[in-house]
Amino acid sequence: MTVCRHDDLVGRLRAAGLAAIAGLGLVGLDGGGDDSSDPAVITGYKKPRGKKIPPAKKQVNQLITAERAVCEHAFAHLKNWRVLTRLVRALMVLNWHEIAR
Repeated sequence: MTVCRHDDLVGRLRAAGLAAIAGLGLVGLDGGGDDSSDPAVITGYKKPRGKKIPPAKKQVNQLITAERAVCEHAFAHLKNWRVLTRLVRALMVLNWHEIAR
């Protein structure tokens, strides 16, 4: 979270007219609170200590989680392709090395 604050992530998002969906680790980054009508960073709700989370907030958390899962899966696929690209390059180098013998 300190990197987000240091790089003024919220200010940059607002300047670009964008918003971000983030995990519970970034709760409070925006500083808006529950009544903020135009948040730059949208996060879920943490469970209060010793209490249950209300059903409406639980549903909001589920919706945010579903949205984030789509993005996380996309990043995972990109990383897999990057690994495959490196593997193919390594195999090509080994092949060239074998041919050069």
